[in-house]
Amino acid sequence: MGRAYEVRKYSIQKTGAARGKIYTTFAKEIYLAAKKGLPDPDANISLKRIIEKAKKQQVPSDIINRAIEKAKGVGGEDYSEVIYEGFGPGASTLIIKCLTDNVNRTVGEVRAAFNKVGKSLGVTNSVSYNYDYIGVLTFKYDEADSLFEELLNEGIDIIDFETLDGEVTITMKPNDHDKVKDVVEKVIPNVDYEIDQVGMFPKEKIILSEEDTETFKKLYNMLDAIDDVTEIYHNVDIVL
Repeated sequence: MGRAYEVRKYSIQKTGAARGKIYTTFAKEIYLAAKKGLPDPDANISLKRIIEKAKKQQVPSDIINRAIEKAKGVGGEDYSEVIYEGFGPGASTLIIKCLTDNVNRTVGEVRAAFNKVGKSLGVTNSVSYNYDYIGVLTFKYDEADSLFEELLNEGIDIIDFETLDGEVTITMKPNDHDKVKDVVEKVIPNVDYEIDQVGMFPKEKIILSEEDTETFKKLYNMLDAIDDVTEIYHNVDIVL
């Protein structure tokens, strides 16, 4: 089926965090985007896109507005994005993305999760070289050929364009993610994205033994419960 199918299957398999954690994560991301640029979604495309995702996840407007207002003030939290790479049971690997205001606390909690299952963190690039950093969009649309022509006319270099049962999956370079969305939303004004993500996706997936699968689930759930963890990428072909 190609790489696009594998990306879609992976994304469907990811579990959602608890509602409270979703709110907290989006509040941090909105604050950070507003702090880095202008605290105005009409003048800050990154902020606009994050707010769109937050609304799709039913994050209340007051949480979104508070995060933006907080970014307008002086001082406040100084969040930073940190990424950890680790080795799970069998040949499994994980990439853990975090937003934190205390790196020492976060790395301690992530390391503790690995230690509890007898596994360990790796150094930078010890895992990520086996992953692709890409953007993915998936949505329903029946006139894929015309959309593909529009993308070509804009000079966007698409990595993969797949159609299956009326569903379109576009894979692109991360820097082209917003450009592709602009074209898609011009052609399909009220498009509803099933997947809208820029992230790390494994080049190959593995199947674990039953025992290793249980250990992997335990590790994954402990990492997912950490407040500062926003994304967990892995190479295991499993429904969590």
